[in-house]
Amino acid sequence: MAILLKAARLSSSSFHYAINHVYKKADPTIVELIKDIVMAFKDYGYRRVVLALRNKGIKINHKKVQRIMQEYNLQCTAYDKQTRKYNSYKGHVGTVAKHKLKRRFITDRPFQKIVTDVTEVRWGSQSMQERAYVTAYLDLYSGTVLSWNIGLSPSVKFVIDPLDELIKNRPSLPYRMTVHSDQGLQYQHHQFVTTLSKNRIIQSMSRKATCLDNAVIESFFRTLKVCTVHQEQYQTFADLKSAVIEFMNYYNNKRIKEKLDGMSPVEFQNHAIQLIA
Repeated sequence: MAILLKAARLSSSSFHYAINHVYKKADPTIVELIKDIVMAFKDYGYRRVVLALRNKGIKINHKKVQRIMQEYNLQCTAYDKQTRKYNSYKGHVGTVAKHKLKRRFITDRPFQKIVTDVTEVRWGSQSMQERAYVTAYLDLYSGTVLSWNIGLSPSVKFVIDPLDELIKNRPSLPYRMTVHSDQGLQYQHHQFVTTLSKNRIIQSMSRKATCLDNAVIESFFRTLKVCTVHQEQYQTFADLKSAVIEFMNYYNNKRIKEKLDGMSPVEFQNHAIQLIA
């Protein structure tokens, strides 16, 4: 036994305490609350569950929540599935902007750093004829999706329509906005570049074949797929579109984050704008 304890780097007293200690069972009420949270929020790991409980006025150690989720098989497995990636890079077909964001994903003010991209989602039998595209403009300050679009073709108009919406709805602020994307053909297009220039928006692009330069929006799209196409198989484009609309509302208004003090992105964003005003 002494050899085993030495190999495990465990003292004799710790070993005997562990085998003789009677561990308290988790409060059934807490267990049911955790089950309810996990059922309502399929993409929540134990950290977000802890935040959700604290928002209900329940203070609980994160290790206890993790242990309960392991014991009752409530751990999040939604992120285990591989995602399909869309690549819009077609070479140097227009204006390639400099990599001005430089992975500085943190900002202390809203509407200063915006990231965008396009991803592919499918419905039905997952064939090439049953694919749609989603684009989004996400504020790095709060993670709020400021505007987005879903359609059957990833055209230049497809990405400019939500850009126009973003420009129209942004408040008057004493600093310029930066929009960061990859080098996709839509973002190199004259119309996209001109729209940014006319509105005094700084354009930034990832370096070629370097997805980590736009890691935040990549992570967002993974969450989108985890909460939609990884959970359900939609029979029609209308069903898929309805699910994406529901997800965007969920992500902006209900999905809490630790770095946002347990608030949703929209709650945090609105609070910041009020302080600036």
